[in-house]
Order: sequence, then C-alpha cells, then structure tokens
Amino acid sequence: MDVGAGARVVVAMSGGVDSSVTAALLKEAGYDVVGVTLQLYDHGAAATRKGACCAGQDIHDARNVADRIGIPHYVLDYESRFRQSVIDDFADGYARGETPIPCVQCNRTVKFRDLLAVARDLGAAALATGHYARRIAADGGAELHAAVDPARDQSYFLFATTQAQLDYLRFPLGAMPKSDVRAHAARLSLPVAAKPDSQDICFVPDGRYRDLVAKLRPEAAVAGEIVDEGGNVLGRHDGTIGFTVGQRRGLNIGAREASAEPLYVLRVEPARARVVVGPKSSLAGRTVRLREANWLGASPAEGKAAARIRSTTAPKPASYARIGAGAEVVLDEPEYGIAAGQACVLYDGSRVLGGGWIARDA
Repeated sequence: MDVGAGARVVVAMSGGVDSSVTAALLKEAGYDVVGVTLQLYDHGAAATRKGACCAGQDIHDARNVADRIGIPHYVLDYESRFRQSVIDDFADGYARGETPIPCVQCNRTVKFRDLLAVARDLGAAALATGHYARRIAADGGAELHAAVDPARDQSYFLFATTQAQLDYLRFPLGAMPKSDVRAHAARLSLPVAAKPDSQDICFVPDGRYRDLVAKLRPEAAVAGEIVDEGGNVLGRHDGTIGFTVGQRRGLNIGAREASAEPLYVLRVEPARARVVVGPKSSLAGRTVRLREANWLGASPAEGKAAARIRSTTAPKPASYARIGAGAEVVLDEPEYGIAAGQACVLYDGSRVLGGGWIARDA
C-alpha cells in the first residue's frame, strides 16, 4: 500500500472473509491496524442467518478475528443512519417503480462518508475495505479500476465514490482471486476462513423485499391492473412494488396459448397502480439517461466508453455526453431490460470514468 510503513490504517470489518483477510494482511505487513465494525440493523433472524452482514453473528465474527490477529476493534451503532440513508431510500425507490441498489447507497453514505470521517478522527492514513476493486495512483488523483478477477469485481458498486474519498481509500484485495483470499484466511487460521459469502440484500432476512417495502410504504402496496402495451387488461396485481423491469415469472396473468410469446415487465407505473407487460423485443433499448452522475478524475465531457447497465452484465460499447448533473449514454447495440434505479457505470478499459443512476423513462 502507498502509505508510510507502520502507518495507522482503519479497516472496515463486516465479519466476512474478505474484510477479515484485509485486516490480517495489513497487520502482517506491519501497519497499525484498527478494526471498525458498523452495526447497521438488527432484525431478529437476520442477526444470525448465514449470508447476512453487519448484524449480530457478523459482529461477533469480526471481534473474534480482531482478537486472533491482535488489533483493537470497535463497534459503532449506525442503525439510525443506515435506516435513513439506505433502507428508507430502498423503500422509496420501489415505491417510485424503480429497482434500487442498496449496496451503492451504503457505500456512498454510511461507509465512505460516515466511516471515513471516523477513520480520520482516529488519525488513520487510510481506510481499507475488502472490496474487489483497484485504486491506482495517478497524477490527477487516484483512479478506480475494476478488480483483476472479473468474476469478483465490485467496481460497479463503487461508482458513486467521490474523488476525495477515493484518495483516502485502499482496496488490498483488488489484485487477488477469491481462491487466494480463502488461502490466506486458512494460512492465518482466521475463524471465518470457511464462512460463506454475503448474499442477497443484507437487511432483508428472508429475501422477501416486497414485505419490507409494504411495511415501510404501505401506500405503495395498492392493487391494480396488469396490461399489455395497448392498455388491454391481462390480470391484476397486489402492488407494483412486487415487480421489476425485465421480470418474467410471477406475473399472474392467467393461462395463455402455448404458442404465445412470453411476456416481460416493460414498465412499472405506481401513479396508476399499473404494470405494463410485453414481449422481450419491447425491452430492447439503446438510450440511457442518467441522473446524479459522479465522475472520477479527468473524465472527458463526452466520448466513447464501455457501459455497464447492471452488476451482472459485462460492459458494452457506448458513447456518452455529460448533460448538467447527469448524462446521456447511447449503447452501440440494444440492451434488454434497462431499469430505472439501477446504475450505469462507464469504463475506459479497466478504469471507472464515472456513472449515474438510470432515470425513469430513459
């Protein structure tokens, strides 16, 4: 790492393998490591279920790892901040008919804004995390790059990181495959060496996000119609919050002819309590309008880039132009299921130029 030998480094410890290995490797390298774990929620079963993070069992695991490697460890109660910045935003997004990404919100607010301030207060030279991404020093400031292992890359979820935050952050695992991280965990006898990776949305204990949104925003769970592109009623639903663009299953539109083309969710219209469905061909689109764009380093105002419109797809060739606080991206080839609330992240090779939130009616 490009901080002085023996410098203090705060490590965000979630209780998982990645952040634990990050702390252990930095300690092994001679840094003055301080572990900090954020208690973000406590939803009963979520506190102990496998695949969760930042709740009861994970805090216990982080503390055990800190004890094992001999570093101080602090737990900060951030439940109220997490509720305001992440959970409420998540519920509001679904209520608007969008498909939000809570991990991005968590990174840009609670972790990289609030925890970073704590790290500075502790006199740390850097804040390190277990994210699979690379930070590369450059003349114009640090650059954010995709991880070496594309199967583990998390740079998409970090697009909203500000330049000031990136200059202070470090990602020690960005050049490693997961197999090496597991091997380090075993070599160092970390108690989480065999712990499963986090899965799904951490604050939805049973994966039923619709129930959470309905509880927080009951006005969004209003029954309505499922219609085709011509407005013909095909069925009914119990609330638009149960649907996302590109969804095929669970449409509840009754029996159709065997030869009929499969239908997908094209649009979610909460104001009309309506879900519009149609064939896959109607999901195709090339123009992506972005709001709240964030740019890292000396990114040109317009040009060619590779655009990633969801975390599970590879970047595709596109052109972009900054427009006010947002941007417009035009894909070289159509993509299917461009969903409002998701992120579109732009790359120049492995480097993240920036990105923004996909706006409605793009």
